[in-house]
Amino acid sequence: MGRRFVPLTLDNLPDLPKRCRSCVFWELDPVSGEAAVKAGRPELEKEAWISAVLLEWGSCGRVVYVDEVPVGFVMYAPPAYVPRSTAFPTSPVSPDAVQLLTAWLIPGYQGQGLGRVMVQTVAKDLIQRGFKAIEAFGDARWSEPACVLPADHLLAVGFKTVRPHPRFPRLRLELRSTISWKEDVELALDRLLGAVQKEPALRPL
Repeated sequence: MGRRFVPLTLDNLPDLPKRCRSCVFWELDPVSGEAAVKAGRPELEKEAWISAVLLEWGSCGRVVYVDEVPVGFVMYAPPAYVPRSTAFPTSPVSPDAVQLLTAWLIPGYQGQGLGRVMVQTVAKDLIQRGFKAIEAFGDARWSEPACVLPADHLLAVGFKTVRPHPRFPRLRLELRSTISWKEDVELALDRLLGAVQKEPALRPL
């Protein structure tokens, strides 16, 4: 099967699930997010956020296509662009890291290694842009689709806990722990993530 990981833009935003296109959990602080939902404009706020991040920082996500069908996505950004992150008990995200916000895969495409490749794709992008790490808030009690990724999935694809919490631990993936500047990026990613063979697929959020 042919699979592509395409940078997220306003043009392919409609390829995300409808509930995700209108979700501003990460993009706005809790008060502003609630106000946007009540005013019926969360989709507009989502578009404005993506537009601003693209303009000021660059690519903040990837859409996954299999045989030209959109089957999932992943989003990430520096913590300065993620107001919701400060509301977590294990915040703040480290200043040298980019925050992995959320990810999703159609259930029928889980268990095919796409979850690990998603993380590899994000890691490759961030290494090339000079970042040292990816951090994420995990949900240690994940039981159903939500905006926060299950902590066990993050651990399975190489993240380590840097600030424990019974519900929302903060986890980190070092991008250069064993990487020199002269090493090939692909080889570095193989060293970093290639050893993970049987991680669980990303669950739908």
